[in-house]
Amino acid sequence: MSLLQVRDLGKSFGGNRAVDGVSFSVAKGELLALIGPNGAGKSTTFNMVNGQLRADTGSITLDGAELIGRKPRDIWRLGVGRTFQIAETFASLTVAENVQMALLSADAQLFSLWKRAAAHKRGEALALLEQVGMAAQADRACSVLAYGDVKRVELAIALANGPRLLLMDEPTAGMAPKERNELMALTKRLVAERGLAVLFTEHSMDVVFAFADRMIVLARGRLIAQGKPAHIRDDSQVQAVYFGSGKTFEKASA
Repeated sequence: MSLLQVRDLGKSFGGNRAVDGVSFSVAKGELLALIGPNGAGKSTTFNMVNGQLRADTGSITLDGAELIGRKPRDIWRLGVGRTFQIAETFASLTVAENVQMALLSADAQLFSLWKRAAAHKRGEALALLEQVGMAAQADRACSVLAYGDVKRVELAIALANGPRLLLMDEPTAGMAPKERNELMALTKRLVAERGLAVLFTEHSMDVVFAFADRMIVLARGRLIAQGKPAHIRDDSQVQAVYFGSGKTFEKASA
């Protein structure tokens, strides 16, 4: 059963129709990749699901609840987590404190600025860090971490509100191939363990084809293909949009 339902989504900027009648769904336990060339409407679609942009037309529902018109904060409270293309953490705080801040926010708790986050929910924070392989670095400042580890901390932060849907914007941007595969393998495991639904955008086609359960492809604001990776790999229209005639994904990555 689908958790996220997007129907006839549309958004214009001036005379430019950035997203035009896009429909798709994401089920629990599924990684759905949203791909397309530059200017395809990926970011606009992604940001409408998250509430950063308001759709002009269509519907976005999470387990039956309409998301259009809600603020990102309200959508987050409904159980939608998000990671960003450039990882967002508090560099001056420790790894554990970053996650504790997210846990406090999820509980809508406020505390004085001079009261350290280290006094709150440390056990829960360590449990989340254990899930992403960062518990051993809990007391290190985020400022000294390797970038791949910062992305793991960001993932733990995104899980702090117990999301049902996780939105991942270019999750492997700036990472080495080994780090990319490790992060996506971790995400795949968390999807299975938690029954998460994941919608992610990604430019690295090796990551997409290795880890996505399904793919949707946009071009000029419209959905041109959707299906299993093997189906998308062989789709002539997708090949033409990405590479022009005469090339395939395999040739391009060789």
